[in-house]
Amino acid sequence: MENGMHTDTERCVRAVQSKDARFDGWFFTAVTTTRIYCRPSCPVVPPKPQNMIFYPSAAACQQAGFRACKRCRPDTSPGSPEWNHRADLVARAMRLIGDGVVDRDGVPGLATRLGYSTRQIERQLLAELGAGPLALARAQRAQTARLLIETTPLPMAEIAFAAGFSSIRTFNDTVREVFALSPSELRARLPRNRAGAAAGIPGLPGVLNLRLPFRAPLNPDNLFGHLVATAVPGVEEWRDGAYRRTLRLPYGHGIAGLKPMPDHIACRLTLSDLRDLSVAISRCRRLLDLDADPVAVDDQLRTDPLLAPLVDKAPGRRVPRTVDEAEFAVRAVLGQQVSTAAARTHAARLVTAHGVPVDDPEGGLTHLFPSPRALAALDPESLAMPRTRRATFTTLVGQLAEGTLHLGVESDWGQARSTLLALPGFGPWTADVIAMRALGDPDAFLPTDLGIRRAARELGLPSTPVALTARAAAWRPWRAYAVQYLWATDTHPINFLPPQDGSPHPSEATKPASCTTTPHTRTPRTPAARAPRTPDTTRTSRIKDAQ
Repeated sequence: MENGMHTDTERCVRAVQSKDARFDGWFFTAVTTTRIYCRPSCPVVPPKPQNMIFYPSAAACQQAGFRACKRCRPDTSPGSPEWNHRADLVARAMRLIGDGVVDRDGVPGLATRLGYSTRQIERQLLAELGAGPLALARAQRAQTARLLIETTPLPMAEIAFAAGFSSIRTFNDTVREVFALSPSELRARLPRNRAGAAAGIPGLPGVLNLRLPFRAPLNPDNLFGHLVATAVPGVEEWRDGAYRRTLRLPYGHGIAGLKPMPDHIACRLTLSDLRDLSVAISRCRRLLDLDADPVAVDDQLRTDPLLAPLVDKAPGRRVPRTVDEAEFAVRAVLGQQVSTAAARTHAARLVTAHGVPVDDPEGGLTHLFPSPRALAALDPESLAMPRTRRATFTTLVGQLAEGTLHLGVESDWGQARSTLLALPGFGPWTADVIAMRALGDPDAFLPTDLGIRRAARELGLPSTPVALTARAAAWRPWRAYAVQYLWATDTHPINFLPPQDGSPHPSEATKPASCTTTPHTRTPRTPAARAPRTPDTTRTSRIKDAQ
């Protein structure tokens, strides 16, 4: 699907008349006779084509004087996948607006992060989305306010400031304008069972239960399997069928519980400051790649006859990402030259010694992952790792702490990759896995990864890095998703949804050496029982990165 779909009137009309949910978030339908805007899959009888106007964003609809439909709730649509696979100014700006930068720092702060003038940013956003950064942030505040009104018993005054409004009057006026109802009327419309649920949980303030929508299909196996197999004790866990982890947020901290359901992700958020709600939701969606367009991705990958059977077998694979780009970069370095178990042990030691403690009444999470500033202050001699990797680690955290290296949702993928490759101990594999999972580059590719090369050879694809890269040109711009399908040919636990009760996956007892992104877990051996060591070829590409 190309940029600017809302300009293709005939295609948009067909999507509305067929109520195709795949297009939700791609564009919005405004009805001139009712002054209401809807998502394409709205269940009501479609309006006449001559009464439809199509907009690229909910903010543009609101600016044009349309209010949100009360049936289809277009403000809750999945985000446009455009902002995931593009690296231009508009896409980077939209990722930052979703992360709450305009609410915290204003448009000047957004411009500073992007390196452009406020005028340039406003002009480009208006040209493509029909709304400027303030209007887009206002639409996000309205949705946050609606969530708080419908899921918490908080007084309206507290909701107004938690949602990011500067005054109660602005809050009331915006809610009434966007939803054609006052805040009190929105809450009064709730069914009794939901109104009761909104009364909260005794003793657990700041707990919210939400539904995160996604575009079907979604295969949860490798998505949750990868996150759980590499989870850092104290920061992440799998409990009662949900992946849980701590979050470092602008105004405080939080805990997110994410559970895959057939048509949504059940999200349970515990926040120390409700002003972080929209940011927490945005980061959870990014972690699970929920705004992706799996139909577009899979259709492109199916054009390769050798890759098509993998896609047809389990369509809808997502790229497991992160909630903290700097954290992932640190963990990528900790995982160089060691097994998954050893990497988790290294990370857990750092968490215990330097992480910020948090309370978790509902589980076993204990800390936030240490910040780069905290890690930069530690004694390098205390790190149980080879000297070369210690130098890589200290250089990385030092530059992250100083701000000379910044990794964030707005990062230019090519520039960030070049900067990482200039650091000691960083090779193509490490830089590309950070680009893929931390920065969200959908076209990042790992041709030197041994697991990828083994899968390619078994499928009949070229297995040398140069030849495989040439073959993968046809998979662009979705090579990161092709990586997920190739990794899925292995029987490592990263490719399986963990059991509901958290017990080890049956394949762990007999799993073969894994791909280099999640090295195989080896059972610790006592010195007396140590067998002669054989070369570990699964770590070849990461050893090269560390040299």
